[in-house]
Amino acid sequence: MANERRQCVRYLFLRLQPEWRRLDPMEQARHKEEFGLAVKGFHGRLLLRSYSLVGTRGDCDLLLWLVAENLETLQALETAIFSTGLGGYLETPYSYLGMTKRSEYDFPEVSGEPDRTVITPSDARYLFVYPFVKKREWYGLSFEARQEAMNDHVRIGRSYPSIRINTTYSFGLDDQEFVVAFEGSDPGEFLDLVMELRGSPASAYTERDVPVFTCVQMSLWDALDSLGGASVARRDALVPVDAEGYTPVAEKTELPPGAAKRVYLGSEAVALFNVGGTYYAVSDRCTHGRASLSEGRVDTKSCVLHCPWHDGRFELATGRPVGGPPTVPIRTFDVKTNGERILVR
Repeated sequence: MANERRQCVRYLFLRLQPEWRRLDPMEQARHKEEFGLAVKGFHGRLLLRSYSLVGTRGDCDLLLWLVAENLETLQALETAIFSTGLGGYLETPYSYLGMTKRSEYDFPEVSGEPDRTVITPSDARYLFVYPFVKKREWYGLSFEARQEAMNDHVRIGRSYPSIRINTTYSFGLDDQEFVVAFEGSDPGEFLDLVMELRGSPASAYTERDVPVFTCVQMSLWDALDSLGGASVARRDALVPVDAEGYTPVAEKTELPPGAAKRVYLGSEAVALFNVGGTYYAVSDRCTHGRASLSEGRVDTKSCVLHCPWHDGRFELATGRPVGGPPTVPIRTFDVKTNGERILVR
């Protein structure tokens, strides 16, 4: 389908060299901040979700799930992150490239099922990713035989409605034929789904479906801190508190009108905003999908913050959810200025 919209999808797995953890803590914190800002510079140019594999794999630590309209944007992002200080200590043990497209098979539509040609990540806690290759004998079957086998495969998948599949096609673009990524919030349920799929007729034609990656969704800043070493929070932990309990977190020059900045109050990440000269501070983590709210967008007329992941909306002044999926308010902080400093408590 030549006129069909297709997205370029990259699964970029990163491994941290152990030498990095022996660096000076201040340098570690600077590396994380530089890396995060490099990625943030691509906001609006691509869709990015970050995941930690610390504790689930021994050969990689981070996953960046990247979705763009062209390959050049993916290339530019990777160049940017490997140009940072942290990038000098990162390796790429696995990398998978694919594109979205409509399935050649015909399946009954399910109400509310997303368009498979457009990647729209959910708020699921986990992402289970693996490359996939079919045996050549599969393609020698008649289309009718393949359709029948896939009908049973899809029937089993739909019997687990909390597990959502994203399939990208890699024919001619990468070593595998497909990359499949399942979103879910219960690893046990995904395990049961995979075990049941093993008995389906289509499964007999699987050539390869490893390695498998269990990835924990979190904001990029939290994923970076999962690497160990010093965090940006620890770097700022020694900043003195004034007599009223306020902590300086930024300079006014760092936050011009319309800008946002992620800062720390002790060990807590705070999203700081300048809306027409008025400063607001709220918890950086969305109460719905764990997104970093400092990467969100503020409607200056209503003073409402839009979460960058699922368009949850919060009043900046009160933290109250006013739209989208969130039902739990975000924490707000008091803000004042002293000369050129912005202080929060």
